[in-house]
Amino acid sequence: MRKIFYSFTRDLHLYLGLFLSPFVLVFAISVFYLVHVSLNSQTTPGPARLVSDISVTSELERLTGLDQVNALRPVLDQLGVQGEITFIRYIAKEHRLIAPVLVPGRETTIDLNLETRSATVVERNTGFADALIHLHKMPGPHNVSIRANSMYMKLWRVLADLAAYGLLFLTFSGLYLWAVLKAERRFGLALLFLGAVSFFGLIYAISY
Repeated sequence: MRKIFYSFTRDLHLYLGLFLSPFVLVFAISVFYLVHVSLNSQTTPGPARLVSDISVTSELERLTGLDQVNALRPVLDQLGVQGEITFIRYIAKEHRLIAPVLVPGRETTIDLNLETRSATVVERNTGFADALIHLHKMPGPHNVSIRANSMYMKLWRVLADLAAYGLLFLTFSGLYLWAVLKAERRFGLALLFLGAVSFFGLIYAISY
């Protein structure tokens, strides 16, 4: 029974690790772009596009949070814009709504005038580096009330959760597989000790 459990854990550890490797690469490579700002490419916005005669609900100004995001979706469909609405800025005196809409590698800013029922659309291609950073940080802790309002971000949130749970399994199953191999215990203990010293030493350095 123990041998069967060991073989099952070893195979699952191997194949789950292969499945998760693309997600690990996304998170790992994006760290370099987060840490080294100079690697990020700066792009300029494209030409502004004006769209008139937009069908707008009268409740859009009064709504807040996710209700406002959902009410804005039909407007985005009319403008041909898809993606994650990161926030909505309402300028009451001018009856305007400004909303950046993101997909990995592209940001589209919508400036909607509710009085004239027109919108200015500006699109900017942000590039590969920004796409990785976007996936690394999202869904994220900011604007939780409206986060994951697009289908792709809902899917990415599920996949990111699965990747996190999978990495936890790989960690504990790896410790189990190492512990079973008696010949590797001494070397493994040395590595665990060095890793613990490095981790807690870093925590101490940051705290003090």
